[in-house]
Amino acid sequence: MDKRKMLPKRARMDSMRGPIANGPLQSRPLVALLDGRDCTVEMPILKDVATVAFCDAQSTSEIHEKVLNEAVGALMWHTIILTKEDLEKFKALRIIVRIGSGVDNIDVKAAGELGIAVCNVPGYGVEEVADTTMCLILNLYRRTYWLANMVREGKKFTGPEQVREAATGCARIRGDTLGIVGLGRIGSAVALRAKAFGFNVIFYDPYLPDGIEKSLGLTRVYTLQDLLFQSDCVSLHCSLNEHNHHLINEFTIKQMRPGAFLVNTARGGLVDDEGLAAALKQGRIRAAALDVHENEPFNVFQGPLKDAPNVLCTPHAAFYSDASAQELREMAASEIRRAIVGRIPDCLRNCVNKPINTSDPANHQLNKQESSDVH
Repeated sequence: MDKRKMLPKRARMDSMRGPIANGPLQSRPLVALLDGRDCTVEMPILKDVATVAFCDAQSTSEIHEKVLNEAVGALMWHTIILTKEDLEKFKALRIIVRIGSGVDNIDVKAAGELGIAVCNVPGYGVEEVADTTMCLILNLYRRTYWLANMVREGKKFTGPEQVREAATGCARIRGDTLGIVGLGRIGSAVALRAKAFGFNVIFYDPYLPDGIEKSLGLTRVYTLQDLLFQSDCVSLHCSLNEHNHHLINEFTIKQMRPGAFLVNTARGGLVDDEGLAAALKQGRIRAAALDVHENEPFNVFQGPLKDAPNVLCTPHAAFYSDASAQELREMAASEIRRAIVGRIPDCLRNCVNKPINTSDPANHQLNKQESSDVH
């Protein structure tokens, strides 16, 4: 007798497959929001392919061991820093998506060496940051912020002499030169808006090919010194890296036109606060508007700028609108989803590094299954 006929029939694998969309008998990959607890936007995008957890941590020492051992994907804002030592604590991590455009709070090189792809969301909030930049520029030129505060504090304007005294420093925009450092998405959007207000717009960006200036109708300069020397107002729109930390400092401020304005909606580390404070007190810089700060959250009662005149500070909020916040989180979650159902790094749209040890097939696909099983 054939013994094989006496064995009970095996249950079909597909009959044992539950409602999980990413594979038979396969636990879903773990994705963690490191420095937050609200996953209401991300959950609908990821719930059929991943288990989503939140850590609400300010450092990796606050992250649960399960996340450190099992998370294959991580979402993060700008309030947590991941150094090489922090990254080494994660045992299964394959992708980090920064919910924002800047990745200076992640050791990107170390992540690549550890086989971790780092992505950002560069396309969100372009309109919001550009609009906020123009709002800050207009406030510096027209002193709207300071005048409104005077009215709120009860100052009475009974005649032109009082207006003249309060509004001293107000300037005419048309014909002035706006210098943009970094002509990326936001820098370009600011340039187009500024032209409509009558600015002559120049820019410095050593990473762009020739001809960009012609397509946008701008004037290009090839050194930062030239830009600072020619500009009545300087607006920063470059990323922060080891080469441009404190790009605006005591030395470069001396290259600016006396009485120029400074606006920073990019990264706080681009500006040396001590050098800026001294220039504001001396009147070398007429006024400055800063949405970003080297130490955040910014404390107006501490640091070099606490006694500086004519400085307008906002709380790293230029990116925000109800629409952009929704868009940002959806785009970040969608990048994580692409990593889960696709292959790293080929499926990623905004990978800022290339994981070095991607020769291991396990690093390519987070759910460790054939792509035909993904629905």
